[in-house]
Amino acid sequence: MNISELSGRLRLLSLTPELEGQGALDVTNGYASDLLSDVLANALGGAVLITVQVHMNVIAVSVHAGLVAVIFSNGRLPDEPVRAKAVGEKIRLYSSQDSSFELAGKLYECGLRGGRV
Repeated sequence: MNISELSGRLRLLSLTPELEGQGALDVTNGYASDLLSDVLANALGGAVLITVQVHMNVIAVSVHAGLVAVIFSNGRLPDEPVRAKAVGEKIRLYSSQDSSFELAGKLYECGLRGGRV
């Protein structure tokens, strides 16, 4: 499934709309964690991350781990410098009012599975 389809199905708010027209990136799996060292150790490249963390380190970890996108749960929104860094690094950011638990279930219903390195 590509990130645009996933965003539509989950009714996510795109926080990086300037990246939306830059190709349909495939999402291969999902990962949910608020501990960034856990994301670095265990998330697979091509994943979408679900987290409540909205600081700059989320972008650095996403780039290093090869993630496609980040979904901020519980309606969380990053500051503009974080959003701008994500655009520069081509990491798509989304926000949802759903909890991380609910989002993980919805990703599973969409056919995505978790994975570990």
